[in-house]
Amino acid sequence: MRAAAAALAALTLAACERPAPEPAPAAPVQPAEAPATPAAPPAATPPALPAQLQGDIEGRGTEPFWAVKVTGGQITLERPDHPPLTAGAAPARAEGEAAVWEAPTVNPPLRVTARVQPGCSDGMSDLSYPLAVEVLVGGETLKGCGARAGEMPRGER
Repeated sequence: MRAAAAALAALTLAACERPAPEPAPAAPVQPAEAPATPAAPPAATPPALPAQLQGDIEGRGTEPFWAVKVTGGQITLERPDHPPLTAGAAPARAEGEAAVWEAPTVNPPLRVTARVQPGCSDGMSDLSYPLAVEVLVGGETLKGCGARAGEMPRGER
C-alpha cells in the first residue's frame, strides 16, 4: 500500500509540473551568400582617332611613285609597273597617335598608317600636306604624305 501511495504522490506531482515548452520553430535557413566577386573593370574604350584621321584618306609618295586610297572599307594601292591592289580593310584603329588600316588577307598583305603631320612634304613639289602616310606592302615600305579624301592639296594649274 505504501508503494501505491508513493506512486500516486509521484503522479500527482508530475501532473502539477508544467510541461516543457516546445522549441520555437527554426528560422528559415537562408542559402549562404557567395562571396562578393569583384566587379570586372569596364571594357577599355579604344582611343578615339583625331578628326583629321577619321573618314576616307588619300596618300601619295615619290621615289617610287605611288598612290593609296582608303575609302568605304577598302584600300587601293596604285604604283607604276604593278597592277592596282585593292582589298577590303578593317575599320581604322588607333595605334598611338596614328590611324592604321590593314588588309592582312590579300597577297601581299597591306597596311596603311596615317598620322597628323602638318607641313608634310612629298620631296618633289612645293605642296604641303596635313598627314604623313606610310604603306607597308609585302615587306616594302612606301613613305609619303596625304589628307582626308577630297582635301588633297593641288598645285598651280
